Amino acid sequence: MISVCVAAYNGEKYIAQQLDSILIQLAEEDEVIVSDDGSVDGTLEILEEYAGKDSRVRLIEGPRNGVIANFEQAITEAQGDFIFLADQDDVWLPEKVSETVAFFNAHLALDVVVSDLIIVNEKLEPITSSYFEYRKVKTGFFANVLKNGYIGAGMCFRKRMKERILPIPHNVPMHDMWIGLLGETGFLQKPLTYYRRHDENVSEIATSASLLQQLNWRTTLLYLLFKRKILKR
Repeated sequence: MISVCVAAYNGEKYIAQQLDSILIQLAEEDEVIVSDDGSVDGTLEILEEYAGKDSRVRLIEGPRNGVIANFEQAITEAQGDFIFLADQDDVWLPEKVSETVAFFNAHLALDVVVSDLIIVNEKLEPITSSYFEYRKVKTGFFANVLKNGYIGAGMCFRKRMKERILPIPHNVPMHDMWIGLLGETGFLQKPLTYYRRHDENVSEIATSASLLQQLNWRTTLLYLLFKRKILKR
């Protein structure tokens, strides 16, 4: 069973296109969990329409406490053996689910897989053919503490990770970095997502935070990872 977790907020412009690109890849028993965080545009109406016509779409009310808490809410509800994260404004390539599951099956020790992305503009016109190359993504725990390559828009993890991930501490830099660093994470080099950049994106490709802020984030993150991985708290 596949679960797809979508964190929605004021995404009326793109969310239908994203849902269409996801649903066409899923089987009857799979699910798309959309946590709407109090949208005030037409997002909720679009989501209600999808949930009404497709039983695989499950709409839940978000915590209204930011994107990390919104994804946490959706992950909590997910029941699938493989749990994908999806941004509301991207588009999945047609083979994303099958290629990702096949990669997991070929690498049984992996807990988390992050696939490459094509960076596109709001019209889906390519800007950069490889997010991994653009960000100079590297493997390894400390490499990704220093510079996070674990991007949620390309992320999928096994169900067994839920007990490690949840609850997500409120003061982690981002949920995807937290998830990637908690497990055995591998990179699938094939781009499987159109990663759309536009004026209303919540996430940044490259952080604008100061060096001091980045140092504080990483110090806090390492402490939280130690608590969860070693102290089991």
